[in-house]
Amino acid sequence: MNLLPSPKKNVKLISLLLGPLLFLSACFFLFFFSSSCRLYKLEQQLDSVNAEFLSKVRFIITKKERKIFLELPDSEKEKFKEEFWERRDPNPETEENEFKMEYFSRIEQSDELFLGEGRPGWLTDRGRIYILFGSPQYRETHRIESSDPSSFLYRRCGEIWHYGGFPVVFVDSTCTGSNYRLVTYNLTGLRSINLMYMHELNRAQDEAQKTFEKEKGFFDFNLRIEKTIVEVDRIEGIIVLEIPYAVIWYKAEEDWLKTTIDVLIELKDFEGRLIWEYNMPFEIGMKEEELKERQNKNHRIEIPLILEKGLGRLRQGKSLFHIFLKNRTGGEELKKVMEFKI
Repeated sequence: MNLLPSPKKNVKLISLLLGPLLFLSACFFLFFFSSSCRLYKLEQQLDSVNAEFLSKVRFIITKKERKIFLELPDSEKEKFKEEFWERRDPNPETEENEFKMEYFSRIEQSDELFLGEGRPGWLTDRGRIYILFGSPQYRETHRIESSDPSSFLYRRCGEIWHYGGFPVVFVDSTCTGSNYRLVTYNLTGLRSINLMYMHELNRAQDEAQKTFEKEKGFFDFNLRIEKTIVEVDRIEGIIVLEIPYAVIWYKAEEDWLKTTIDVLIELKDFEGRLIWEYNMPFEIGMKEEELKERQNKNHRIEIPLILEKGLGRLRQGKSLFHIFLKNRTGGEELKKVMEFKI
């Protein structure tokens, strides 16, 4: 007796098993792609001054910082820049920010040292490593092809920079001096060394990006608008705010941790006229054990949205939501702007 399902049943069974997984994978891809596209679009809309700032700090800005900077309104970006460098100041008591001075000094030096690759020296692979590490202890330059098959530079030219006990290898596949690339793949026979120096490179960049204690990150929030009813004379929906528990400051009251989040939301039409407004404090309170359990989760706030007036103006041009959050305990505040389309 054949106890195995028929081929048709097998196909159906596989579809039933894989269907939900494929759906979840597609949802994750769409969410990630949509978020990346949104940030890319915001970056393309930066003015020349803010675009240059973001470009120059590309080696030390964290993903979290970049996201916050792009989502801030232009009026808040200068304040962000000041705080960005203040967080990296090794000695706040002095007038000069030694880290900032050294960083830009290395950018200038890279432009002078690494010419001829068709782009500014600080944007080359050698420039990036120089900015993060400074000058190597010593540098090997190979202009003649190696005859040793086990060599880094077999049939290629390049440089090896030595920092402490590990090498940083750049290969110029054309041997013209105009195409140096950092070697990041597995090097035959030297896997352990390669892994070691790549680990050190990552560690150095992590150190350069470090801006705050690990137990607490930036005060930030994510938001989205879910429309449930869209009619000619009425729009209903909810505004969803999600704040990571890990970035919220609390005050202790006996065995409770508490704080209040002030939320102000304004919807303005294409001429900046106020169409809708919401202003409300939200209290958060829990025991310490609860907070530990929620460290990797978000506090969710749902705000009802009902629009009946000014819909004609909202349809005439670009409308914007201005969302302002303030954590009373830590005094941290953040404002974001989001386009609203009917």
